[in-house]
Amino acid sequence: MENNFNISIQDFKMDKPARWCPGCGGHAVLAAIQRALPETGVDKNKVVFVSGIGCSSRFPYYINTYGFHGLHGRGAAIATGIKLANPELSVWLVTGDGDSMAIGGNHFIHLLRRNLDIKILLFNNKIYGLTKGQYSPTTPKGSVTKSSPYGTIEEPFLPGELAMGAQGNFFARVVDTDLEMMKQVFIQAARHKGTALIEVLQNCVIFNDDIHAEITSKESRDENQIYLQHGKPMLFGKNKELGLIQEGTRFKVVKVGENGIRLEDILVHDALDHDDTKDYMLVRMSRPHFPIAMGVIRACKSEVYEDMLYDQMNTIRQTSKIQCVDDLLTGGNTFSI
Repeated sequence: MENNFNISIQDFKMDKPARWCPGCGGHAVLAAIQRALPETGVDKNKVVFVSGIGCSSRFPYYINTYGFHGLHGRGAAIATGIKLANPELSVWLVTGDGDSMAIGGNHFIHLLRRNLDIKILLFNNKIYGLTKGQYSPTTPKGSVTKSSPYGTIEEPFLPGELAMGAQGNFFARVVDTDLEMMKQVFIQAARHKGTALIEVLQNCVIFNDDIHAEITSKESRDENQIYLQHGKPMLFGKNKELGLIQEGTRFKVVKVGENGIRLEDILVHDALDHDDTKDYMLVRMSRPHFPIAMGVIRACKSEVYEDMLYDQMNTIRQTSKIQCVDDLLTGGNTFSI
């Protein structure tokens, strides 16, 4: 989209550095957002970043836009209020796996269900970093942490799976070591009309270092992650020699050229399909049997909440006897003293 406001990366940078730990993936996410925003075609003066509590939630302090640092788990409610009060604003919610999946879980699923035009950056380092290393709702089962010294016994949430269950229309997954991937996905999310959830697989160098190393290391990333693009075959591997086909109700990893497998047999990604059956299967893929799905997995169109709300309000105003607060106060049973 054309940049009609003559803005650049520098317009979104602050004079002071971000106060995250050296090596934190948050620095890369911030850099990717600052590169993406000038290409979204949105006026800088209409961009708002909202957050709750956590390492990720320091984000509004580090980017030169309007911002609101809220309460733990309540960022979604604040972002909803801002968007409904002024639908012309470009509202971004920055949250973490604890902030959104635990105390803010209820707000999170209903934001997705309602489909407001809000973009969600979910920093998923699978740990509580700000409070020094307790397990979070996305921590792998069996992990030894400050609050699970003998290994957590809980099954973790998959944010993408939760998004599908909440009837989400846009879900993407990126990794903090790939700046270009993040930038391109953030641009696509910004242009999507509706709630767009981007799960950022982020590293916490202090309390959960290398949690995503299997899919981010140079030695294994080509085989262990698959970058999905709408309309293109689901291929991965160093030479794009591996791909996905469907056998019955399941995916299967195959090698092009072996056992009669042709390029034409590989599944083509359709992010726009309203049927989320394949999207659900993609977000659940895990190592060692499958690569981790990256990129925009789902991006189907649907009516957005604020449009329907304002349409409803305008329709009611045409027939309602109550046109102002005065009408409301004097229109019912009243008495004088």
